[in-house]
Amino acid sequence: MDLVTILLCVIVLLFLVTSFKKQDQDGNKNFPPGPKPLPIIGNFFGLDMSKPEKTFVELSKEYGKVFSVQIGTSKIVILCGLEVIKDALVNHGDDFVDRTKTRVFYKTIKNHGIILANGDNWKVMRRFTLSTLRDYGMGKKTIENKIIEEAESLVQKFQSYEGKPFNNLNHVNSAAANIIVAILLNRRFDYEDPTILKLVNLINENIRLFGSPLVRLLNNIPFLIHWLPGAHRKIFANNREFHKFLEATFTKQREELDVNDQRGLIDAFLVKQQEGTPESSQYFHNENLIALVDNLFVAGMETTSSTLRWGLLLMMKYPEIQEKVQSEIERVMGSSQPQIEHRRQMPYTDAVIHEVQRFADIAPASVSHVASRDVIFWGYFIPKGTIVMPLLHSVLKGKDYFEKPEQFYPEHFLDSDGNFKKSEAFIPFSLGKRSCAGETLAKMELFLFFTTLLQNFTFQAPPGAKLDLTPGEGVTNVPKPYEISAIPRK
Repeated sequence: MDLVTILLCVIVLLFLVTSFKKQDQDGNKNFPPGPKPLPIIGNFFGLDMSKPEKTFVELSKEYGKVFSVQIGTSKIVILCGLEVIKDALVNHGDDFVDRTKTRVFYKTIKNHGIILANGDNWKVMRRFTLSTLRDYGMGKKTIENKIIEEAESLVQKFQSYEGKPFNNLNHVNSAAANIIVAILLNRRFDYEDPTILKLVNLINENIRLFGSPLVRLLNNIPFLIHWLPGAHRKIFANNREFHKFLEATFTKQREELDVNDQRGLIDAFLVKQQEGTPESSQYFHNENLIALVDNLFVAGMETTSSTLRWGLLLMMKYPEIQEKVQSEIERVMGSSQPQIEHRRQMPYTDAVIHEVQRFADIAPASVSHVASRDVIFWGYFIPKGTIVMPLLHSVLKGKDYFEKPEQFYPEHFLDSDGNFKKSEAFIPFSLGKRSCAGETLAKMELFLFFTTLLQNFTFQAPPGAKLDLTPGEGVTNVPKPYEISAIPRK
């Protein structure tokens, strides 16, 4: 037996011992119940690792709303149902405020940025991000005008196809990306610009690869990441390429920086970097800038563009709903440019957009949390460092909260008089201190893009096309590729 084989056997033996020891410790302390795991791989083969949220919902019927699974060597506590998730993220927010070290991404981002960061770094970066987003117009007329201009550019792009079928993926992605670019750099890219196409393609490929079963497993057996070939290595390469672009952008921004005329969030960060205070030297460094812009770009583009693409697909699938939206658009705004203030007068359209978000279920498990301390939760002991997954899918697609959870049914958000009806179970942006920082911006984008497109076009499927509402591959629930015909209405 050669030395490499001996070392492998020793490593496997150590993990076996550690795994069984940890299981015994967890059992002695009333750890949440769950299916019995195998050594090393845990419950990997008992879960649908392409879309694990479906399996988790089934397991909750057997083990309750708070239960556990093991993926690789990681114990994961799953939280199901609005009551449990709200209790964890709001009432016990400090107990579950930390993020897990998602190994495939942590290798390049580490404890930087806001999505995966913890402790003081997360607090400082989130405070800076929210403050700067407000300064550059989030929720205000300034950013509304940029979205309106971008929506008009998207209309012109759709018009160029003259009603012929096309794939809207790159155009919608680029439009959403341009809103983030406007906040970061105060500029926009043309939809055919190879730079923006390269960036969105890198992000889309990573979203798809990150949802593969092997990558999900390797996230929880970290020592194998460095040994095995596979999709995770392509993710690393894509991240390096993306970050190389960001570094080049920062260099140019720094050379052209005018402290008295800041162009966007990157300039604001660079100004903080030059302050010379203990906080600026400790937190406002290049690694945090790269991670922060990465986080904002990915989260701001991918979720909004995927939701909008779901909306257009659903309008093709349900033309009667599309007609009702268009009738409301005609009644409220006619041919005038949609404004965010119109939303109050458009309960049906507002309900449709909310239902698109609920039905799409873009982030079914949100981003996993970690217990920041030992905690007793719903009668169970959850040790510090345990991964905790709030299963948003169990609420957004839960029959206890929505009348027809598996159907596209805008009436979920309408009362008997046709007025818009809020739902406490509408939590696509998650809850608590770690909820999406860009929620206000995303809601504004969805309304303005959606109404502008439906004001100008009727969307139809190409002849003979079958519209598939099953989500495509990926860590988020993206629509499968489809072609669309945008028939002008004016």
